[in-house]
Amino acid sequence: MKSTPKVLIFDVNETLLDLSPLKESINKALGIEYAADIWFAELLQYSLVETVSDSYHTFSQIAQEVLRINALKYDLDLSEEELQQTLKPITSLKAYPDVMPGLEDLKSSGFKLIAFSNGKPDVLRKQLEFAEIDHFFDHIESVEKVKKYKPHLDSYQYIVDASEVKKSDYMMVAAHGWDIAGAGRAGLQTAFVRRPGKFPFKLAKDPDLVVETIEQLAKEL
Repeated sequence: MKSTPKVLIFDVNETLLDLSPLKESINKALGIEYAADIWFAELLQYSLVETVSDSYHTFSQIAQEVLRINALKYDLDLSEEELQQTLKPITSLKAYPDVMPGLEDLKSSGFKLIAFSNGKPDVLRKQLEFAEIDHFFDHIESVEKVKKYKPHLDSYQYIVDASEVKKSDYMMVAAHGWDIAGAGRAGLQTAFVRRPGKFPFKLAKDPDLVVETIEQLAKEL
């Protein structure tokens, strides 16, 4: 780690919030084990298609369209209402057990905390409020203002430009190798959280920190 950061930027889904209820809903709707994992990977794929082709639809719109496409693979023609009901658990996800005590430790230690997601601003706020962790964050930010999805470098620069803190004093905290790779290449410090089934992307530079939990992150910092 280069130096102790002053601002911690947190990815939300799978880093702070457990996606299990959403995954179960998608797997059940499509009747295929691991359907949700395929859906999530393609959600990221199509969000980047939007970014690199200079287009922008909200993450919720892309999520629903990708689910529709995946349903058609299994000869399922889901109605718009069925698609929305399947994705509804996104706003009622619980935080991992280590998140609340970890954020509390970081907040009491004087770190500025930012939640930063590809999701729509209203969805993001509902998520954090349901998980009862919204009050820990100084700012809750979505890529909607910059209209370029993470891990595009401009998305991270948008956060940096919003304050007078040096870029090197920011640390991106995420459980996704692609998010850590993007933030590192944008010049931010990085901390990778080892959530189940998540691994760093070895073709990018190593994270500055690798931790098992947000509580461990607080101890390390």
